[in-house]
Order: sequence, then structure tokens, then C-alpha cells
Amino acid sequence: MSLFWRIFGLNAVVLGTATALLLWAPVTVSVPVVLTEAIILVGGLVVMLVANAALLRWGLAPLERLTKLMTTVDLLRPGQRLPVPAGGEVAELIRTFNAMLDRLEHERATSSARALLAQEAERRRIAQELHDEVGQSMTAILLALKRAADEAPPPLRDELQQAQEITRDSLDEVRRLVRRLRPGVLDDLGLISALTSLTSEFATHTGLRVVRRFDADLPPLEPETELVLYRVAQESLTNVARHADAKRVEVSLRRTDGAVELAIVDDGRGIRAAREGAGIRGMRERALLIGAALDIAPAPAAGTRVRLTAPVPRKQP
Repeated sequence: MSLFWRIFGLNAVVLGTATALLLWAPVTVSVPVVLTEAIILVGGLVVMLVANAALLRWGLAPLERLTKLMTTVDLLRPGQRLPVPAGGEVAELIRTFNAMLDRLEHERATSSARALLAQEAERRRIAQELHDEVGQSMTAILLALKRAADEAPPPLRDELQQAQEITRDSLDEVRRLVRRLRPGVLDDLGLISALTSLTSEFATHTGLRVVRRFDADLPPLEPETELVLYRVAQESLTNVARHADAKRVEVSLRRTDGAVELAIVDDGRGIRAAREGAGIRGMRERALLIGAALDIAPAPAAGTRVRLTAPVPRKQP
């Protein structure tokens, strides 16, 4: 039934009922109208308006659900759909809207994938230039300072050695930036070694206690999946250091039915703000890149739990 005939039918039911009551009810209208008759007429009008409003609310309920979904839908949380009624214009409208969401989610995932892949390529290029150009130049400066300090008189030697320490610290910082931009251990030794190195460096710089729980029998993963898991863990640990005010962090990676689950749980003050920042939205975009599900919620005891469930491709027969 079309929306027009649905509304027309509802109004016809109300008006037909009112007409039937006027025809068979023992009520007459005098001229001029007396108070009792006016009260009866006004009461009947109120009943008709209430009945009409209730029936219209019931008839337009699918449109209200569609409007609510339009205002709350988030392309970074795919899968939000409305059930399609039996038929009519409303059903066609909801079916078209669901199809539009399918198309938009696919286009968003495709564009996000292109942007993230370009971002990773740029990270790799910058990391390579920092390692080859800046790192080698600072190493050469460090060696030159060492030779100069060995040949300099004592007063100048102390200053050269101090400059040598500053240069060494700067070189270590450059190497740390290179590892953050592009974790070479991820390409060379795999995800477990990369997460171990990441958490060890995090514990050293922040002083937090980090507990690692990694399954030994993880299935083979695609390079994109390993990179997304690593980046989500990296961003989650960064958020813990900046906002959580925690003392302990647990990082686990385990195998589930047809998927691999990464979980980062801290004992800090927990997530409170409803509005997500750029870091969390970046994690959601990375999750869409591999078709993973990202869940960020308060931990059972205290703090925040970040859980990423990444599907594992099935083996070809």
C-alpha cells in the first residue's frame, strides 16, 4: 500500500467512525447549541483527533525509524540497516536507503584504503630518507666529534664529549622516529616480534607495566592485516600514555574462530567522552581496510579496552 492510501485509509477510518456515531447515536444538535450538546461535540472532536494522531503515528512509524537512522548512521560502523516492510512506497524508500548505505560504505572503505596505503607509502619513504640521509649524516658527525675529542686538549675535550652525547641522543631519537614511521622488525621478523619491540619500548619510555599475552599458534596473516594490527596497538598505547593515567597495560593477541583478536586493556580512568578524536577514527578506518571489527569500551574492572577482531582468510582447497 502506498503512503498516500495508507494515510487516506487511516483518516477514512476516523471520519467513518465519527459519521456512524452521529447517525446512530441518540444525540441531536439544537439551534442555538446548548451547553450539554457543545460538550458532547467537543469531546467527540478530541476523541477523533487523538485517534487520528495515534493511527498516523503508527502509519508513519517506518519513516520515523528511517529519519532516526539517517541522523545516527556512521560509515565507520558498517552494518546499520532498517528492516524492510512487506511492500509499498515506504518499503521501497527503506530498500533504496539501505542500498545507498551499501554503496556509501563500499566507497568509504575503498577511498580509506587508498588514503591509508598512500600514507603508509609516504611513511616508508620518510623513514628511509631519515635512515639513509639524516641518520648517516649524524653518524658521520658523531665519528668526527669523537676524533676531535681524542685530539683536543682537556678543556675543549669536555665540551666535545658533551656535544658527542647530545648528537648520540639525537641519533637515537631519529632511529626511534624511523621505527615509529615504519617498523622494520614487522617486515623482517613478523607481528609478534614487532609487538614485543613496541611494548618494550613503550614500557621503557613511560615507566608503565606492560603485560604481554601472545598465542604461539597464530595463523598466517596478510601483510596488510599485520600492519593494521600493529598500527592499532601503537595508537592505543599512545592514547594510554596521553590520556589514561594508567599504571598497567595488558596487550594480548590470540586466535579465535576464523579471526585474530588484538586487545589492549589498561587500568586507567577509562573512556568517558562520547566524541571520538582523530586517533580513534583513524583506527576505525584502518579496521575497515581489512574488514575488521573495532570495539572500544570501558574495561570490566577499570580503564579502557580496545579490541580489534581481524578475519583470517580461508585456505584455498
